Amino acid sequence: MTTFEAFILGLVQGLTEYLPVSSSGHLVLLQKLFGLKENVLLFDILVHLGTLVPLLIIFRREILDIIKKPWGRLPLLIIVGTIPTALIGLGFKDFFERLFESGATLGFEFIITGFILWLAERQKSGRKNLDQTGYFDALFIGIAQGLAILPAISRSGLTISGALLRGLNREWAAKFSFLLSIPAILGAAVLDLKDFIAQNSNLASINLMPFIIGFFAAMVSGYFAIKFMLEVLRKGSLRVFSYYVWILGMVVLVLQAAGKF
Repeated sequence: MTTFEAFILGLVQGLTEYLPVSSSGHLVLLQKLFGLKENVLLFDILVHLGTLVPLLIIFRREILDIIKKPWGRLPLLIIVGTIPTALIGLGFKDFFERLFESGATLGFEFIITGFILWLAERQKSGRKNLDQTGYFDALFIGIAQGLAILPAISRSGLTISGALLRGLNREWAAKFSFLLSIPAILGAAVLDLKDFIAQNSNLASINLMPFIIGFFAAMVSGYFAIKFMLEVLRKGSLRVFSYYVWILGMVVLVLQAAGKF
């Protein structure tokens, strides 16, 4: 992997991690187009950790409150939402890994993401805030996050859509979606790092520069993506993202049908 490829992949990862267009789908797509095969798992781990940094910065107050009051309403909602994500991720780990390796379902999943965003945008604006959000709401959103482990199903898209469908107000839906992603990103990184170390005995031979560049590119672009997405949920619409993933999904399907991908 060249430093340029790492920069592009990190940049795209950071942007698409928090925009509802599927970061994993874009990462798999670009890795296939660039023909990357070596140390791809390690790169995925580092860019995902890179996208975690802006979350910790932007939501530092909420995170400090969680640390101070670990049994408060917000941490309990996050725990309830994390449980189904973990069960789905661990229970279907081999299945998801095969889909990531093949990329065969990318086109269909991008299109499905578009329909989910479109459906969520048609819902009337909800009014639930933190105090009014129930544990069943958190469970429903957590299941949505678990299903979003599929390569081109957007995690932020599915969790925000799930939150809107459960009547959460738009700003709180985005915030809860982002906070819920923290344990998911950390958990996936730990499991993937364990697998990578088990599969690679000679770690000292790896050129770390592309990975460092990818990490920082994902971190910086992720910061702006979060800020932009929060603004979209306040004043804008998710439909523009539906159009984007529909077009991308159809392009991928055409490329696959032509044997180009």
